[in-house]
Parts: sequence; structure tokens; C-alpha cells
Amino acid sequence: MRIGTGYDVHKLAPGRKLILGGVEIPYHLGLLGHSDADVLTHAIIDALLGAAKLGDIGRNFPDDNDSYRDIDSSILLRETMQMLRAKGYKIVNIDATVVAQRPKLAPHITEMEEVLAKHLEIDPSCINIKATTEESLGFTGAGMGMSAHAVCLIKEGIQ
Repeated sequence: MRIGTGYDVHKLAPGRKLILGGVEIPYHLGLLGHSDADVLTHAIIDALLGAAKLGDIGRNFPDDNDSYRDIDSSILLRETMQMLRAKGYKIVNIDATVVAQRPKLAPHITEMEEVLAKHLEIDPSCINIKATTEESLGFTGAGMGMSAHAVCLIKEGIQ
């Protein structure tokens, strides 16, 4: 068994779609980044890469590589899963938290879990997504950005 953690943060900006866990969330702001800036998916990718000792998202998908500009982070997630399989790992579970003052994310959590599970080819029961605010404190509480934390457990032996 191997444990990995991941963290990501992005600023909110006008003129961008808000994508979290591969799901487009209706909101007047989106996350700013080289890719689609999906903080949730990025945190999960980092957790998986770390657990498998495969570096991090920046090393594997660098933001100075134009082939990743505006890329759908679900593609990066699937590539990460291929890397894990190549090393003989299987996901046991993922637990993640999105930190955002607005919009309310609870109505979208089940869809995020289902979309992420589909891309990782695992059962949705293996993924738990939570959302929280920071009670109007800090940059996320002020609505300037969002962050996400993820923890995963993987094991050897693909079944």
C-alpha cells in the first residue's frame, strides 16, 4: 500500500469556464491556468503521482509545454492512470476537498465523483469529494481563488 497527497490552487478570473472534477459548474468566473485549471483534478493527479513515486504534475505535464495549453485535465488524469498501471498499481480510494467560498458545490459532488471514476476506470464508491468554505478568510474566502487537497491510497497488483 502507498499513500499520496496532492494540493493545487488557482485564481478565479472572468472569461473562463469553471471546471471541477471534469464537470463544468455554472458560475460567472472560472479558474485561471495553463490548462483548464481544474484544481480538484490537479490535486488528485498529484496525489496519485506522489503515491507511485512518479514525481508531480509539473514534472509530468509542464506549463511551459504548449501541448498542455488549455488542455482538458481529464486527459492528464487518464495519462496519469496509464502511468500507474504501467508500474502495476491500482487505486484503493481517493478522498479530496475543494476549498471555495462560492459557488455552492454540494449539488455537483456526485457528478464529479462519477466523472472522475469514469476517467480512472474505478467504481465511484472509491472516490469521496467534499467541499468547504473558509468562512470568508484568506484568498479563497475572499472569492479570489479556489484550492483543493487530495489523499489517495494505491496498492500493487492490478486485478
